[in-house]
Amino acid sequence: MEPDLDEIELDLFVEALRRRHGYDLSQYARPSLKRRVQGLVRQHGLAHIGELTSRMLRDASLLPQVIEGLSVPVSEMFRDPFVFEALRTRVFPVLASYPSINIWQAGCAHGEEVYSLAILLQEAGLYDRSQIYATDFSDAALARAREGIFPVREARAASLRYQQAGGTRTLADYYHARYDLVKLDESLCRNVVFANHNLATDGVFCEAHLILCRNVLIYFNNALQDRTLALFADSLVRGGFLCLGTKENLALASASSSFATVDGPARIFRSIRAT
Repeated sequence: MEPDLDEIELDLFVEALRRRHGYDLSQYARPSLKRRVQGLVRQHGLAHIGELTSRMLRDASLLPQVIEGLSVPVSEMFRDPFVFEALRTRVFPVLASYPSINIWQAGCAHGEEVYSLAILLQEAGLYDRSQIYATDFSDAALARAREGIFPVREARAASLRYQQAGGTRTLADYYHARYDLVKLDESLCRNVVFANHNLATDGVFCEAHLILCRNVLIYFNNALQDRTLALFADSLVRGGFLCLGTKENLALASASSSFATVDGPARIFRSIRAT
């Protein structure tokens, strides 16, 4: 049986990325990773993954483009509005009992969910005592998130989702539209720290009362999912909350015993660790 050259080249690419630049993607879900690497090959007009690996090894300036191409910045404001409604009605009242609130948005991509959360916290009267740590392993994604600029064509659908999530005003109150873009109000960033963090290799980022990591674990293999969930369990205060994507679950994870389900459909869980 002939060896699969694409698989061999993908192995070499992953190893080169780790040894040359310190990014370990060895535990990312293989099919998704392969599609994204092949997309980078096409984007740069190359013939195969081996050419991409060679360029990446010798041209450090290519790294930001590689990391941006490998990240998954697919999100939207108030995505799955019933999840944000559940956070507003079932989690925020508990957070309100704390004098200060730490929230970790892991895998924040372009920041759509960060701003969504900031808006609802503001309307609940909790924003001023909240600190949101928004992290991603892509510096390009973080730069986009800091800008808070999105296409105006997305505003109408986002406004509807905001209302469905229980928003008490109009979404237009939180942005300024110009030409074909909207710029979110800078006050929403006042208590947000954007920072680089790699869930595959880095440790606890902060002690959090709420962690959101939605639609990120689906791109990890089982071992990396377990590592990440254990990291979240270690990062949460006792009784803290974890919110995952609607296609993700804790059922088969080794860290499942550290959590109790708060809202199954919304994938909201609560830490029940002993210490």
